[in-house]
Amino acid sequence: MDTSQLLKGVLDLAVLAVLRNEDGYGYDVLRRLRGGGMEEVGDASVYGTLRRLYRAGCLTSYVVPSDEGPHRKYYGLNESGRARLVESEDAWRAFAGTLDEILKGAAA
Repeated sequence: MDTSQLLKGVLDLAVLAVLRNEDGYGYDVLRRLRGGGMEEVGDASVYGTLRRLYRAGCLTSYVVPSDEGPHRKYYGLNESGRARLVESEDAWRAFAGTLDEILKGAAA
């Protein structure tokens, strides 16, 4: 099954979730997502999602100098981002539960 369309639908939620407890820069967020099992997520998708969530007012950002190359732009959740995470998480759980019931019914 091609999971690329599924990833597009849940990437905002996944990015917000990995930033819940710790701020991160683009590659760090990508690494955490892949480490969590989303190996197929693309670099450009994550960077685009971070920019979009920032423009939507869900994230704060700040720059940290790096000794090993260019400065890193870190992102973190603000109050709006935390509220969106809770709403999205609730919607995901409801949707996943509904789909699970449909799949169970189809298998019976």
